[in-house]
Amino acid sequence: MAILVVCPGCTSRFTVSDQFAGRTGPCPKCKKSITIPKPEAPAVTIHEPERPAAAGPGGKPLTVPFKSLDRPVSPLAFALGGAGAAAILLGAWLFKATTGGLPPPWLMLTTAFVVALPCAAIGYAALRNRELEAFTGRGLWLRCLACAAVYAALWWVRGQLPAEATSEMWQWLYIAPAFVLPGALAALVAFELDWGTAAAHFSFYVLFTALLRWLVGLTPL
Repeated sequence: MAILVVCPGCTSRFTVSDQFAGRTGPCPKCKKSITIPKPEAPAVTIHEPERPAAAGPGGKPLTVPFKSLDRPVSPLAFALGGAGAAAILLGAWLFKATTGGLPPPWLMLTTAFVVALPCAAIGYAALRNRELEAFTGRGLWLRCLACAAVYAALWWVRGQLPAEATSEMWQWLYIAPAFVLPGALAALVAFELDWGTAAAHFSFYVLFTALLRWLVGLTPL
């Protein structure tokens, strides 16, 4: 039987096996000490005190990290996200091949948001912390929607920059932090990632939209 635990330090949620009930160990994310609650029993039963598996100096029990029960993201959600991303790329290629022109700004902004949804879902499935309980169902898609809205807003802001400000790659050394920091923060808050994986999550969206821009005849960045 699994026990749901909420860290009092970082409020992360994860499940552990009931064999750890009553023991103390560090949180997998923030390392704050947590005491695992014992499941309520229908009646009071007296047992002999459980001996610790190992003891430190003075006979004190040693604390050990808890191994959480991994509940991965549904393969169906992962497959739907991949299929959606592939369909968007195919649609961009067909638009360029049939019209030969650039899509209108409203269509590009709408596509930037729609693209962000599968990117957020696939990125979370690939980069999430396996020691924490996975977001699934409605909760996962609400988080994907919030993250996608921020990503699309950053894409729109990038589109407002004058062409001369981004014509040379070295200029992105100064511009990129203004986009990466809020993008990584959105992923960090939405999916409880750390800064490194949150930045990688946003970078996945940037690479995908760069490919999409190239397919419709725009500069990738």
